[in-house]
Amino acid sequence: MREEVQIDTEYITLGQFLKLAGVIDTGGMAKWFLSEYEIFVNNEQDQRRGRKLRAGDVIEIPTIGSFIVM
Repeated sequence: MREEVQIDTEYITLGQFLKLAGVIDTGGMAKWFLSEYEIFVNNEQDQRRGRKLRAGDVIEIPTIGSFIVM
């Protein structure tokens, strides 16, 4: 089951998303997290902190969970 993450803007960056979803505690942890874990955005691996996520995008982090941007 995918966890829904609500955003109030047109898009959110992957780094901001990780904090909003509760995957990391601080924005400063994003660079480290992205270098240590595989992250898939819409079934494509992506490690860019600035990747723009929009409503409908699916983020999967093996061993952590699956999320959908709403």
